[in-house]
Amino acid sequence: MSQPSKPSQPAHMPAPRPVPTHPPTPTHPPAHAPGDAVTTAHLAPATATPLLDTVSIAVLTPDRRPEDPDPAPRWTLGPPTAHGVRVLDVHTGGAPVEIRLSVPLGDAAGYWHPKGAWRRTLVADWEGQARVSLVDGAAAGCLYEHSGATLLTFAAADPVPEATLRFGVSEENDTHVVHLHLPAADGPHRLLLVPRAPSVAAALRPLRAWFAADRPPMPVPDGARVPVYSTWYAFNQDVTADAVETQAAIAAGLGCGALILDDGWQAHGNGRGYAGCGDWVPDPAKFPDLAGHVARVRAAGLRYLLWVAPLLLGPGADTYREWGAAAPAPATVPGARVLDPRRPEVRRHVVGLCVSLVTEYGLDGLKLDFLDQAAVYAGDGGTDVGAAMTGLLAELRDALEAVRPGVLLELRQPYTGPGMAPYGNMLRSFDCPADATANRVRALDTALLAVGGAVHSDMLMWSRTAPVEAVARQLIGALHAVPQLSVRLDELPAAHLDAVRFWLGRWLRHRETLLAGTVEPGRPDELFPLVSAELGEECVVSVHGDLVVPLDFAAHRRFHLVNGSGRDRLTVEVRGAEGPVTALVHGPDGRMMEDPPSLPPQGPHFLAVPRGGLVSLVLTDVPTDVLTDALTEGPR
Repeated sequence: MSQPSKPSQPAHMPAPRPVPTHPPTPTHPPAHAPGDAVTTAHLAPATATPLLDTVSIAVLTPDRRPEDPDPAPRWTLGPPTAHGVRVLDVHTGGAPVEIRLSVPLGDAAGYWHPKGAWRRTLVADWEGQARVSLVDGAAAGCLYEHSGATLLTFAAADPVPEATLRFGVSEENDTHVVHLHLPAADGPHRLLLVPRAPSVAAALRPLRAWFAADRPPMPVPDGARVPVYSTWYAFNQDVTADAVETQAAIAAGLGCGALILDDGWQAHGNGRGYAGCGDWVPDPAKFPDLAGHVARVRAAGLRYLLWVAPLLLGPGADTYREWGAAAPAPATVPGARVLDPRRPEVRRHVVGLCVSLVTEYGLDGLKLDFLDQAAVYAGDGGTDVGAAMTGLLAELRDALEAVRPGVLLELRQPYTGPGMAPYGNMLRSFDCPADATANRVRALDTALLAVGGAVHSDMLMWSRTAPVEAVARQLIGALHAVPQLSVRLDELPAAHLDAVRFWLGRWLRHRETLLAGTVEPGRPDELFPLVSAELGEECVVSVHGDLVVPLDFAAHRRFHLVNGSGRDRLTVEVRGAEGPVTALVHGPDGRMMEDPPSLPPQGPHFLAVPRGGLVSLVLTDVPTDVLTDALTEGPR
């Protein structure tokens, strides 16, 4: 799409500048329907007023006519809550609303939002558009500058209704704008705002805390916080009970605590499409006794989850004749249609199906896939899809917890936002096979707005002929999430198994810091090249580029630096140490590397750390057992 030309500007600057409006967002951005203005500057104007920091606001009710008796919309901004959030109440008498936010560009570097994917720099306002709902992203965003500090952080307080957003740089007005369209509501529309913060992560933490108090998340049992073996990349749909049991025995010995049997277990589960989905009974050739198979895997020490896509219905399923009329819209995945969750009979069917799977086969939980397909019904003139999914998921959670207390439920991007917190406790990043960078970025994207649930990586895969540092790179890419493996473990060379054993052991050792600590990943547009997680005296840092790592021993007494870069060294700058610092180096397979070097207490240093390796830095005055533990981890 060619850029619209910039109209000539008057010599003087009007005050305040109007913040424009626009018709509803097209279904397939950035295409524009006839009559739509291409940029926000060419839409009906409205006067903006100061809101917070440098943010201005204008509020419109697009359906309101001048002669309507209802009062014009008004807004109030509340004081900071205990979490540091400012709540904006917009009163429209229940009518749909358009909330426009505008920020001077200043030194803006990027705009993060849950559906941004790889577009995390600045986009033009003729391009930035999104449609969100409970199961497809969230109405939230964060504009930040090159220092990392934020200029605007917001989220709709109600994450359930379908909403549309238009955002980006207004070339005509030298601002970054966000236009948020919310549907009719019973009370005031509410928007959460966070004042300027030093980083995107620091700005989003108060939002997570607010949502956790407003919508208590589903309990997260220990089974949601252990490494997982998944069958998907290892076997795709060519999976059998015997093959899974072989992998399960090895996975348990390596440190996994759960197993997910993915697509392929069910009848008609072949061809990499979804035309056979809907019956959800085992393929008798692959799993002649699924309940017995599950019991054997659980006896090996692994919790067992089963993949199911309960809203998908394919014409190849035996149940298609019965349920086809309840799935009028095609899915966006090949071969299937989507059961409409707004129908009460569909909700009853899905709940009954999932409960029967858990009880009949003795499962610990379910991997609930393709719930985002419900969004094919968004904007079709019917009732709200998000509201329907809220009802379905609440019924499903309650029914499953009644038959399996502590049930494990995995959700996947893009349905991992704050509104989904009550309905799942394992939040997995979107598929990115063999892409360690994407796994790191997507897991951290998920974690930025995750409320309650344990964030999981996408499944890890690699070639059995890969060098051991490539294996370590995959595991390091999942360091800041619960790792999921999906390779044929019985075919791996010994060095690969050593790497898996070492890194899973290290992850388990630092699990509380990695999952419950304060995480600072840096700027989203830089793809999070330096990620720190800190808790108490410990700090774990993963390094993914040739960067200087600051180490403040006045704040933490133990640092663990993970070399995810392409070089065999790390650069650190030590400060705040009260004495010499000892560095303990492990290679990518966990082997100790030469004699531990000692660093002076201050200044910059180069450390010889193999790519895919680890260095633990501790003050030499720490107790002897701390050094001993670090020295004896992994093979010698």
